[in-house]
Amino acid sequence: MSSAATAPDYWAVLGLQPGADGARLKRAFRAQARRWHPDLNGNDPVAEERFKLVNEAYAVLSDPRRRLQWESGDPRSARHDEGPRADRFASGFPEFEEYLETLFGGPGEPEPDDTASPRAEPAGGVTPAPPPPAPVQAASDEESLVELTPEQALHGERVELELADGTCVEVWTPPLAGDGWRLRLAGVTPGGGDHFLQLRVRTDDGLHIDGLRVTYRLAITPAEAALGCSVLVPTLAGPVQLRVPAGSSSGRLLRLRGRGLEWAERRGDQLVEIAIVVPETLSEAESALYRRLQELAETP
Repeated sequence: MSSAATAPDYWAVLGLQPGADGARLKRAFRAQARRWHPDLNGNDPVAEERFKLVNEAYAVLSDPRRRLQWESGDPRSARHDEGPRADRFASGFPEFEEYLETLFGGPGEPEPDDTASPRAEPAGGVTPAPPPPAPVQAASDEESLVELTPEQALHGERVELELADGTCVEVWTPPLAGDGWRLRLAGVTPGGGDHFLQLRVRTDDGLHIDGLRVTYRLAITPAEAALGCSVLVPTLAGPVQLRVPAGSSSGRLLRLRGRGLEWAERRGDQLVEIAIVVPETLSEAESALYRRLQELAETP
């Protein structure tokens, strides 16, 4: 869009791109008027003429008729009712705030705020600041449960794992792995956290595998623990008879030699842990017996 050769580029005077809307025009004028007002630039010899030019630019661009004349190259666009290029400030310059109040018709009118709405546009010719970068995602650890058979745990097993972000990884578990082991995949989660594989190596009948060793928790009654008993215990090769000595306490370990896993010429054992379990409900006769036992225990 071209302007008349005899008139200055009013868009450039106000620091705007051609076609800026009314809000940006008013905002640019306020800024330029404050910048060049003679009262605020007493030591600047060009401030007075620059201030007059800013006013002329705003008067032309804010008036549709005069703006159209200027854009068509008509020199009459710079004229006002007072006559050709009349000097509005021949008798001096008003106070800056007073001048704005007179021009815009009311005191205290706030300037448009670009931050007030997400749709607000920047002043013409000014590139808006880029949006702030996305926040750094905090590292968080994740965990998956991996179930293995005793044979898979013994020799190692290939495991395909899909992470939370959709990434697929392939992991080989180490040979002689055990129930409860945690394998760490360092730095693979979003944010750089670790992913842990929790291994579960158990059989349906309650055997837990740990390398070549097999463990089993045997629940017995207080009477069986006190008097001793003979019970069937599961093993990897089938159930076997186990003799529980009298006076066994919870936590006691009984060994079944050679009942664990085999690796080369090594063979593990099976450990049976005693766990004394008291019935949740007792009959009257059982309660009477326990009270009698308590009395006997308290007798010196």
